[in-house]
Amino acid sequence: MRAVEPGVPVDYVAVGDSFTEGVGDWYADGTPRGWADRLAAHLAGYAGQVRYANLAVRGKLLRQVMEEQLPRAVELRPTLVTFSAGGNDLLRPGSDPDRLARALEIGVRRLRAVGAEVVLFTGVNVSTGYMRGLIGRFARYYLNIRSIADRHGCHLADQWSMPVLTDPRAWDVDRLHMSAEGHRRLALKVCEVLGVPTAQRWDDPWPEAEPVPRGQALREDARWARQHLVPWVHRRLTGRSSGDTVTAKRPELEKYSPEAQIRAED
Repeated sequence: MRAVEPGVPVDYVAVGDSFTEGVGDWYADGTPRGWADRLAAHLAGYAGQVRYANLAVRGKLLRQVMEEQLPRAVELRPTLVTFSAGGNDLLRPGSDPDRLARALEIGVRRLRAVGAEVVLFTGVNVSTGYMRGLIGRFARYYLNIRSIADRHGCHLADQWSMPVLTDPRAWDVDRLHMSAEGHRRLALKVCEVLGVPTAQRWDDPWPEAEPVPRGQALREDARWARQHLVPWVHRRLTGRSSGDTVTAKRPELEKYSPEAQIRAED
């Protein structure tokens, strides 16, 4: 049986951090859209009726997701949950991918216990820039996530096997969050994992890009460090988070209308 059946209503809850909130992909009013909103639209077109809640908040650590979002997700008793967390932890010195995976597995057990289909995620295989020294830590975490998916019968959206997401155009100017096009492609990938047909493909090749002159690349690196890296480091040093004043954008299960999303894009 497919995770989503045509004509069968879906109650979908998204749990996580900025990745799931949709940072990097914005509606005209400046609120985040992201792959989860895009997925909800695809689900609505296929299943016919979708109620959708998005509890994700940028900057959250796995512990915070487990304490603040998981109980609410379980309470809502959804039929489908997307669950991605731990990336913010892994960016911090001394983080332990095995320990994080054990905590995440507790959340997966709780969601599966209420009958939810669960989608887990690996990350993108990017080993350039600030990720060069961290990729081994992330890769170990993703191997753990694969094992958790196998043990608990979860669906796996394996971004590691999506080379299209290693293109710089898949990433926002902050180089940490996906761009609108990256989010669009990931939503198509999750549809594929769930057996939801789509008219487009996530792996369509990118148009050929003009090479960036070295001088321009260096100027862009300096601008990125000034505008994004330095503020991020300052937040870490002062114990603050980008999500300190942010609340979940869709805290309740509410009917999701693709038509409403189309209007929001205009």
